[in-house]
Amino acid sequence: EVQLVDSGGGLVQTGGSLRLSCAASGFTFDDYAICWLRQAPGKEREGVSCISESSAYYADSVKGRFTISSDNTKKTVFLQMNSLKPEDTAVYHCAATPAIWFSVSDDGSPPRDGMDYWGKGTQVTVSS
Repeated sequence: EVQLVDSGGGLVQTGGSLRLSCAASGFTFDDYAICWLRQAPGKEREGVSCISESSAYYADSVKGRFTISSDNTKKTVFLQMNSLKPEDTAVYHCAATPAIWFSVSDDGSPPRDGMDYWGKGTQVTVSS
């Protein structure tokens, strides 16, 4: 059974940091692209960051502040989020799709849909 368990969200002040984790099981980790997507109330889902075959991709809104990494031995992907802003407040989901099917959006940003497996999400709230 494929499982993605995302965790690490919480409440932080502006400028603070959080590290999200996505623990994967039930599929060949190395063959998949893993992404973080977020959705805030009343807003469209946004692709935040992806890692696929050792390449990392970021939305412009998080470049320079967020870093995605993976521990293949633990089958876990991390999203280190620094310099958090109130506009980063959202539910963050990790999601996976086979690397051979992975592609970025036309503008080079991480995809906002088209993923095959999803975690349940973790809430990130940044207070001003």
